[in-house]
Amino acid sequence: QVQLVESGGGLVQAGGSLRLSCAASGRTLSSNVMGWFRQAPGKEREFIAGSNGSGGRTYYADSVKGRFTISRDNAKNTVYLQMNSLKPEDTAVYYCALRLSSWQISTFGHEYNYWGQGTQVTVSS
Repeated sequence: QVQLVESGGGLVQAGGSLRLSCAASGRTLSSNVMGWFRQAPGKEREFIAGSNGSGGRTYYADSVKGRFTISRDNAKNTVYLQMNSLKPEDTAVYYCALRLSSWQISTFGHEYNYWGQGTQVTVSS
């Protein structure tokens, strides 16, 4: 059974940084596309970043491009999301997700097969 566990969320002031981690068990991440999504209160879940199995290809939503970086340490079976220059509008629950059976990064949540429990990020102004 695949399990994804996020950590690293918290409260930070605008302009600050956080690094989220997503540790996987039950499957080797180097074989899979991984994505980060977020959901703010009253809003739809949105894709923010994705990485292919090797980490050599990444894709970002325009809202976070240049501020967030997705990376992975396949030896640790962990994916990271480095978030810099945080803004109050980045406040949300952040989720990592794993996609089976494809080498392509998808921005659609329904194309991911496993999800973590989420970690809260709150950015104060």
